[in-house]
Amino acid sequence: MRERILFDDGWLFHRGDLKHGDSEVKGIMYMSAKTERYHIGPAAPAHFAEADSYDNVREHNTELWEKVTLPHDYLFADAADAHKNCALGFVSYDNAWYRKKFTVPAEDLGRRLTLLFEGVATHATVYLNGCLMKHNFTGYTPFEVDITDFVRYGEENVLAVYVETSEHEGWWYEGGGIYRHVYLTKTSPLALDLYGIYAAPEKISEDEWRLTVENTVRYDDATPEKKPFCTLTEIFDAAGTLVARAEASGEVNAYEKTVLTTTMTIEKPHLWDISDPTRYTCRTTVFDGTEEVDRDEVRFGFRTVEMSPTHGLFLNGRHILLKGVCGHESFGLTGKACPDNLFREKILTIKEMGANAFRMSHYPQSPVLMEACDEYGLLVMDETRWFESTEEGIEQLVTLIRRDRNCPSVIMWSVGNEEPLFITEQGRRICRHMMSAVRRLDRTRPVMTANDKSPTIATVYDECDIIGINYNLNLFDEVHAAHPEKAIFSSENCATGTIRGWYYPDDPALGRVSAYDKDTNAWFLGREKTWKFLTDREWVLGGFQWHAYEYLGEATYPRRCSCSGAIDLFWQKKDAFYQNLSLWGEEPMIHLLPHWNFAGLEGDPIRVVAYTNCDEAELFLDGESLGTCKVEKYGHAEWRLPYRPGTLEVIGRKGGRAVVSDKKETSGCGVRPELSLMNKLPLRAGTSDMALISCRVLDAE
Repeated sequence: MRERILFDDGWLFHRGDLKHGDSEVKGIMYMSAKTERYHIGPAAPAHFAEADSYDNVREHNTELWEKVTLPHDYLFADAADAHKNCALGFVSYDNAWYRKKFTVPAEDLGRRLTLLFEGVATHATVYLNGCLMKHNFTGYTPFEVDITDFVRYGEENVLAVYVETSEHEGWWYEGGGIYRHVYLTKTSPLALDLYGIYAAPEKISEDEWRLTVENTVRYDDATPEKKPFCTLTEIFDAAGTLVARAEASGEVNAYEKTVLTTTMTIEKPHLWDISDPTRYTCRTTVFDGTEEVDRDEVRFGFRTVEMSPTHGLFLNGRHILLKGVCGHESFGLTGKACPDNLFREKILTIKEMGANAFRMSHYPQSPVLMEACDEYGLLVMDETRWFESTEEGIEQLVTLIRRDRNCPSVIMWSVGNEEPLFITEQGRRICRHMMSAVRRLDRTRPVMTANDKSPTIATVYDECDIIGINYNLNLFDEVHAAHPEKAIFSSENCATGTIRGWYYPDDPALGRVSAYDKDTNAWFLGREKTWKFLTDREWVLGGFQWHAYEYLGEATYPRRCSCSGAIDLFWQKKDAFYQNLSLWGEEPMIHLLPHWNFAGLEGDPIRVVAYTNCDEAELFLDGESLGTCKVEKYGHAEWRLPYRPGTLEVIGRKGGRAVVSDKKETSGCGVRPELSLMNKLPLRAGTSDMALISCRVLDAE
C-alpha cells in the first residue's frame, strides 16, 4: 500500500560551489563515466572522495557542512548589499549543495519509490548514489524523481541536490534552496499516478450533479506486458458519509499510464462557497485481481461559476465581485521558506480584510497555501510562471493544472503576466498552444492572460476565454467595446505604496512613503478610486490589488521590500488594511488616521481621515466635536485641523445611531513593552509551527 514519508530532516548544507581537481588515475575517470559515477565531488556517494584506484574511495569529513531542516532558504539571512540587484532583494545569489543519507529497508525491493520536491529555487540537479537523476528548470513548479532502479535496498543511500540561482525567473526576491517540502513515496508498481485523481463535478439540473472522475493508473514493471486492474472510486461528504461509489476495470501497458473514467450522480450536494467552504472526498482504490494494491484520495467541491460579459461574476448563482489581492510567497522573517501554519494565518488575515479572492502572482505557490484557500473559502486566480509553449513551458503548465484542478477555490487559469509578446502574432500562437494544453486537462475553468501592454491591441485576447487587464483603468471601456462577448476584470491594480505609521513628509527617495491613500500616476489609481471605478461597471468581475503583503524585492535601497502591501513585511496591519475593510466588509467599522504624535508641529494643519462603511462620522478632540462628515458609498470622511496634543476620537453612525468608534491619543515616553500572540490558529506541538509575536511600547499611562 501507499506510504508517504516527509523527507525534511537530516540534510547537510554547503553554500557555494566546491572545487575539485580531476583525478590523475585513469581508473577513477573510467568509473566516473559509469551510471553510479565516482564523482570526486559532493554528488558522489562518498562526498569529495579521494581515490587512488577503482575501488579505494575514502570519504572526506563533512563536519563543516551545516545541518538543516527543510524548508530552507539560504539567502534570506544575508545582509543587504546596495550594489546587488534592487528587484531581487540586494543579496548575492550563490549556488549551493544539499546532501542527505537514508536507508531503504530490503523488504521494499519490488515497490516503486519516488521523491517529490515541492519547490527548489531556482534550478536543481538531483543525484542519487552518484547517478544523475533529474534537472529541474524552475523554482516554482513541483517535480517528481523516480529512484526505484537506483536505490540500494537495505544499505545506505546518498541523495545530493545541487542548487543554481544564477538564472532568475522574476523581478522579486526569489530565495535560494529547497524551500518547500520533500516527500518520499512508496507504492506498488501498479498504482495511481502523481496527481492521478481528478474529480470534475457538473451541475445538470437544480438538484442533480454529474461527477466525472478520471483515475490515472501507471504500471512500472515489465511483466506482464499488459497489466489488468480494477478501481473502486468512493465519494464521501464532509461528515465522512459515503454518498456514491463506482467500479471500473482496465489494463495498462508496462511502464506506461492509462486513464480510467467513471461517472456518478450526486443528489443535492452541499455546495462549496466562500462563506461555507464545504468539501467532499474522492477516494480511489486500485486492485490487482482481488488484492488491494494502492489507495489515494483528494478533496474537491461542488460549485458553479459564471462569468458574464454583461452582468459580471456569479458564484452558485449569486452575484459577487472579486475583492481580490495579489501575493508573493515570501515572509519577512523566513524568506521563501515559510512554515505551513503561516500560510493558513496568511489566508485568514486576508479574509479578515474583507477580501474574497487571491491571485497566485506570478507562479505556482505552495500546495499548503492552495489547501488553505480551499479550506477557508478564498477564490483563486492560479498562474504559471512562464508564458512559453516550449516543451519545458508546457510541462510546467501541465504540472500546475494537474496539481490544482481539484481545488474548488480555483476559478481561472492564467498562462502569463505582462508579456511584451501579448501584442504580437507570436504571442497569439504561444497563447493558443498553452490554452490547448490547459483545455485537454480541464474544461471547467476559463483561461486568460494578465496584460498591461497596450490592452487595446492585445492579440492574445482573441484566444482567451476572459480578459484580464493590469492597471490601465482608462482603457477598460475601449477594451469592453472591442470584445463585448468576453468578461473583463482587473487582474492587477493600485500598487499604492505606503509605510505603516508614516504620514509627514512624503519622501519616497528616503523610503518615507505617506500612509494616506493616493494615486501613483494616471493608471495606478489609489484604492478608493479603483474600487469606485470597478463597481461602477456592471460588466466588470472585480479585481486584484497589488499587493496583500509587503514582499522582499522590488525596492529602493536601503529598503529591502516593496511597500505596496496592505499589510507590512512583518504582518502588521497598515491603514490600507482598514481601508480595504471599509470598501469590502459587511460589518460596521471605522479606522482613524494618522497617529496623534506630531511634536514640533503644534498649530500646523493635519489631514485626519476615517475609513468607514458608516453613513457618517463625527470627529472629537478632547471631547469637543469638530464636525460631522457624510460618507458617500466607498468613500471616506476627512477633516483638516491644527495639531495640538490630546485625544482624537471618531464615531461612526448608521441610520443616525452610533455603531463604531476609534481613537488616537498623544502618548508619553515609552516605559515598557507589551507582547501579544498574533496567531489566529492554535500552535501544534511537535511541528514546525511558528508563533507570531507582536510587540508594542506603552507609556506610563
